[in-house]
Amino acid sequence: MLDQNEKPSRKIVIIGGGFGGLYAAKQFAKRAGGNFDITILDKRNFHLFQPLLYQVATGSLAPGNIASPLRRILRGKSRMRVLQEEVINLDPVRKVVITEDKEIAYDTVIVATGVHHSYFGHDNWAPYAPGLKTVEDAVEIRRKILLAFELAERETDSDTRAALLTFVVVGGGPTGVELAGALSELARGTLKGEFKSFEAKDARIILVEGTSRVLNSYSVASSSAAQRTLEKMGISVLTETTAIDINEKFVLLKPKDSDPIEIQTRTVLWAAGIKATPFAEAFAASTGAKVNSSGRIIVNPDCSISTYPDIFVIGDLAFFDTGDGNSLPGVAPVAMQQAKYVTSLICDEKPVADRKPFRYFNKGNLAVIGRNKAIMELGYFRCSGFIAWLIWAAVHIFFLVEFENKFSVVTQWAFTYFTNGRGSRLITGKYI
Repeated sequence: MLDQNEKPSRKIVIIGGGFGGLYAAKQFAKRAGGNFDITILDKRNFHLFQPLLYQVATGSLAPGNIASPLRRILRGKSRMRVLQEEVINLDPVRKVVITEDKEIAYDTVIVATGVHHSYFGHDNWAPYAPGLKTVEDAVEIRRKILLAFELAERETDSDTRAALLTFVVVGGGPTGVELAGALSELARGTLKGEFKSFEAKDARIILVEGTSRVLNSYSVASSSAAQRTLEKMGISVLTETTAIDINEKFVLLKPKDSDPIEIQTRTVLWAAGIKATPFAEAFAASTGAKVNSSGRIIVNPDCSISTYPDIFVIGDLAFFDTGDGNSLPGVAPVAMQQAKYVTSLICDEKPVADRKPFRYFNKGNLAVIGRNKAIMELGYFRCSGFIAWLIWAAVHIFFLVEFENKFSVVTQWAFTYFTNGRGSRLITGKYI
């Protein structure tokens, strides 16, 4: 029997176990005495540290190094349960979250499902140019990269071998820069002397960016420093250039002021653009939420959606207008700060009229290019090289969720740093 003076528990549903969802759950766990029943829903049973996915894709780390089971992270948390469920939609009138096989009632819901990569209307490119958002994506990219070297070793035709040893990365943001840098170190360091038919260091790596500079969310000085470092690593950087066709044999590139260029390659990696998932489309339709051109949910200053103050959207899926028509970046610190802000609103039961707008505190930007090579911006302080790389490494270790992951990543990084070795160079799945 419920005590007459005791309020019934509020049902909180968190959709997504990424940075936003997980940190929201942890914030609720810290609020001692909170009268909540928390349900975390995710189609995966683990939290993935996405910033290091590129290292899985290039053989430096194994998937288990950067993933932690959600149940283990949240074990011992009272009134909190984890369900491995794929959410299809939610009904804001009946206040239920709809999964593939059940409905879950809520009083408040936090949506933190993230986004997917976008091919800008060319979804037929997906089989030839995998993106990097999931563990499966990383393992597939690793397979394509390593298999290209293996096939080149047995290839007798010089043109075909050259195509196999040509790698094109589309997108010059942090993910594209990290992938290109890691590919260069793989070819020029790890694989040195391992093949007899060719020199791995002769592999051709091309980074393609549609705007005028790589890392265009950084300062011009940092972008220029990053491009110089990439070029010193043997990477060809093509700015103001877009992909207009991709298939299993070549990629067709269009520079801004010249004719298209056809590059023979068997490996194209996609690091350009994002779009909402099918769930986000269904969510927008059922709630009437506004979306931007890529399908991200446009949120209010308190991270809720219009007409439904009990529905919050945070992280990559949320389009949070910064006042100039642009959105906050889709990075982990934004999701984590939004998670803390939203859970405070919920726990304090703030009336809508009393909710102060969310304010993002930018603690700085970091992008790694390779060993001893990174870019850091912290307010007016900017640096590149070894110091930036050391800070990048420390920050990423700090934010890994569990001690086991921290220890395994530090150990593997130390091995790679001193030996150039990569312990996860496995070709799995389909061979050809």
